[in-house]
Amino acid sequence: MHDSRENLPKKKRPRKPRSLEGQPGRYDPRNSLNDLTGKDWLLLTASFWFSEPTKDDRAAYSHPAPFMIRDVEKLISLFTKKGMTVLDPFVGSGTTLLAANRLGRKCIGIDLNPEYEELAQKRLGEEDSSYSYIVGDALCEIDQIPEVDYVVTSPPYHNILRNSSKGIRHANGKQYRMSARDGIEYYTDLPNDLGNFDHYDEFLDGLTKIFTKVFGKLRDRKYCSIIISDFTVEKKEVCVQGDVVGLMQRIGFEFCGTTALLQTVKPLFPFGYPYAYKINHHHQNIITFRKPQLITTEDGKSDNN
Repeated sequence: MHDSRENLPKKKRPRKPRSLEGQPGRYDPRNSLNDLTGKDWLLLTASFWFSEPTKDDRAAYSHPAPFMIRDVEKLISLFTKKGMTVLDPFVGSGTTLLAANRLGRKCIGIDLNPEYEELAQKRLGEEDSSYSYIVGDALCEIDQIPEVDYVVTSPPYHNILRNSSKGIRHANGKQYRMSARDGIEYYTDLPNDLGNFDHYDEFLDGLTKIFTKVFGKLRDRKYCSIIISDFTVEKKEVCVQGDVVGLMQRIGFEFCGTTALLQTVKPLFPFGYPYAYKINHHHQNIITFRKPQLITTEDGKSDNN
């Protein structure tokens, strides 16, 4: 039989009163993750964000690969509440420290290079002192820190800054860089700097060792975000994201998803033209993981849940 109800017009959802349009969302008291309203939480679950540089980022451009403050603020606001502690084991110019301070979070940053600590201190200026910048090897220093509520970091991209061109283009015999900053250098000359490892497998092994230490300091059911792009190794494109996800899962993390951080200010270069296709990277991957609840079984062993 024909159902006459199929011909009935569908009921429209009632329009929100105009007085309520444009109003901030509501905060759910059951929210144990962050201090965001439901509306703000939802917006940050999109699978891509546009990077948001500001004038305050310029002070960090002497670092080879600085975060943008607003990008890190969004991550910290999504994965922590006020008063919680954030860790950045590759803190560099201190953007994570700055973002955490502005949001009322505590922060611990670790980096090998004492020059970057000086840069960070200048950037932080009169900011609140609820942060700690540790100069040293994260592989050793993580053992000395307390437990943390969130980890966000961008590790070195293997040894790409050791490339002799360093991204510099040549025109009429002069060097120039069509981007937001120039004079890019490698991080340090230290042999334990991940940016100095000769082989990609060694680089991944170094990451594994550090994030194994991170796993031990991150509280159960808390999150870790790694910001990294794919890149070339020996002139071949590598799916770095896949390798990072694999090593983090072997450590014990749960993969939660990837947010593409779009960087529209980057120029396009004719890599490979006119002979072969070569990609221009105009985004970073924000890869987020969660440490599961560790449950101790009757025999005293730990199990993930």
